[in-house]
Amino acid sequence: MSIETTPLSPLPDELDSPRSKLVYLSLATTGGATLDELQNGLDLPKITLYTVIRSLRERGLVNQDGESLTLAS
Repeated sequence: MSIETTPLSPLPDELDSPRSKLVYLSLATTGGATLDELQNGLDLPKITLYTVIRSLRERGLVNQDGESLTLAS
């Protein structure tokens, strides 16, 4: 039995914190998520996720449409 994997694009150089890398990789592997889904999947407090997501959005790495978060193209 073989497992198919999809190669991830390399992490952007501007990601310096482990938490921002974790959130970025989670969004990359899932194709997008809500804040609640990230909180449940990564076991991080919402206040931490708000800070990380704000930073990723300011850097143009993440898009937010309503509650949905996705990687910027």
